[in-house]
Amino acid sequence: MKEIGRRFEKLEIYLPEMIISADAMVAGVEVFRQHILAKGRPSSLKTVLLGTIQGDVHDIGKNIVRIMLESNGFRVYDLGRDVPVLQFIAKVKELNPDIVGVSALMTTTMVHMPKLIEALKEENLRDKVKVMVGGAPVLPEWAKEIGADGYGESAMEAVRVAKKIVGL
Repeated sequence: MKEIGRRFEKLEIYLPEMIISADAMVAGVEVFRQHILAKGRPSSLKTVLLGTIQGDVHDIGKNIVRIMLESNGFRVYDLGRDVPVLQFIAKVKELNPDIVGVSALMTTTMVHMPKLIEALKEENLRDKVKVMVGGAPVLPEWAKEIGADGYGESAMEAVRVAKKIVGL
């Protein structure tokens, strides 16, 4: 997908080719996910609530993180993409996850990440759940600035950080 993005930026390919490539990657990732889960990895019984923040419809990275977390023993509830802050809050109340993982690919939607952390505080949930953020425009300094507990630059890093913040 990095190569497709590079070619799209250079106008060597156009939006239809980019969409087809993304759809192919999603299909391939799902095959990979089924293969990994078929191995029956033991569950840590730690729960992660994942979602792409409101206004953002990009979820390929989040889906890869989901697969990597599941294959490392986490129970994952995926809210999908374009998830409003209040929907995250309602699911945290319902599921009591150990971690809330939030992604953004667009800088314009990152503004909702600190709103989520603030809403968790207002609902007296912040001390009960760890918050991880990630996505291409998200930087570790910004994650720290907004009060996130963890940041993952890649899916592998997200798993390492998730394990660390829940004591695994």
